[in-house]
Amino acid sequence: MSVTTTDGRTVTESAAPATAAPAEHTPTPTGPAPAARPGADARPSAEVIRAEEAGLAHNYHPLPVVITRAEGCWVEDVEGRRYLDLLSGYSALNFGHRHPVLVQAARDQLDRLTLTSRAFHNDRLAGLAEGLAELTGLDVTLPMNTGAEAVESAIKIARKWAYEVKGVPADRATVVVADGNFHGRTTTIVSFSTDPVARDGFGPFTPGFRVVPYNDLGALEAAVDETTAAVLVEPIQGEAGVLIPDDGYLAGVREVTRAANTLFVADEIQSGLGRTGRTLAVEHENVTPDLVLLGKALGGGIVPVSAVVGRRDVMRVLRPGEHGSTFGGNPLAAAVGQAVIGLLRTGEFQERATRLGAVLEANLRPLVGRGLLRYRARGLWAGLDIDPAVGTGREISERLMARGLLVKDTHGSTIRLAPPLTIGEDELTEAIGKVAETVAG
Repeated sequence: MSVTTTDGRTVTESAAPATAAPAEHTPTPTGPAPAARPGADARPSAEVIRAEEAGLAHNYHPLPVVITRAEGCWVEDVEGRRYLDLLSGYSALNFGHRHPVLVQAARDQLDRLTLTSRAFHNDRLAGLAEGLAELTGLDVTLPMNTGAEAVESAIKIARKWAYEVKGVPADRATVVVADGNFHGRTTTIVSFSTDPVARDGFGPFTPGFRVVPYNDLGALEAAVDETTAAVLVEPIQGEAGVLIPDDGYLAGVREVTRAANTLFVADEIQSGLGRTGRTLAVEHENVTPDLVLLGKALGGGIVPVSAVVGRRDVMRVLRPGEHGSTFGGNPLAAAVGQAVIGLLRTGEFQERATRLGAVLEANLRPLVGRGLLRYRARGLWAGLDIDPAVGTGREISERLMARGLLVKDTHGSTIRLAPPLTIGEDELTEAIGKVAETVAG
């Protein structure tokens, strides 16, 4: 099967070399290691991992695989073993590794201009803003780099809007958020996290947040009052295990916020840009928030790009000097972001997520009661609650890695599946077959 890109080229969905079959995965490779590629670390995996352990802060616990190259849905480690990527960089790689349209956009821009800072105009940023307005149905873009920056920026915009427009007394603005949220790991953001791993040991915390249960409209409405600047929620909670709210929840949040003259801020950093079968996950309920937060896939897996996109009357509370970022809106990021928008404009990837999501669910459904307690899925995104008797999420992730699949655990015995939207149906079916063999025996 193939995908036709926006420049008219046809790309094989698997993006794996046509003659290469998935390697048999064993704890250690057999035969000589492949020759190191130019620019690659020539050391074997075990040595690279030891060097990382010695030289890096231990703020991650990665699986013991050292990736040296990737294309499409496939990655290869330094010993030459190949794996199917079912994580997609937490949705940063919605279009797969090194999508040719995105790589070409980056190469073309690298040959012309990479950074100006916002001290000057550049010839790419206006196009990015126009494209994001078209994509979201909103008006004005604030370009940043990382997802956490987008969230922090939205909080600042909401507070300033509350003081200047809504009339909240100075320094009394509140933001309502949901239990189990994940919006990043800056000091302000972990101040309203309910995950002790993200929060403990990092106080004192920033005040001004009210936490309510996710998917509980009554609790949310009760928390909103005359001081509330915004309600900030993920349309689907990714880090929490792909938690999908009841039908009507997002529409209800929109109605509550509209009635209370409060902003609705949707964090679409993981859920947006095709992952759930729509451009934005809020579109499943025909909802338009006041501010939408984008990131991850907006950079095409090439450069970090994020954005706050919002109503013109809300965004105009920012004035020169009040907020910024040296790399925010740089020409390289804008060029890649425009290419991402071009891929989404046809609706092809959204349709693929819907169609392949049905395949994913059809293959997951028979596993419930056979090593799988339950699953949640929307589009090409799923959270799987593994029976603890079968293993922890980490143990299952390591067993799947041994079978040639890369996933990531979260919260005990839950694993997340988020394959690139370019994955082939046969690849997806075979992958879930390996999941079945791992959890059901």
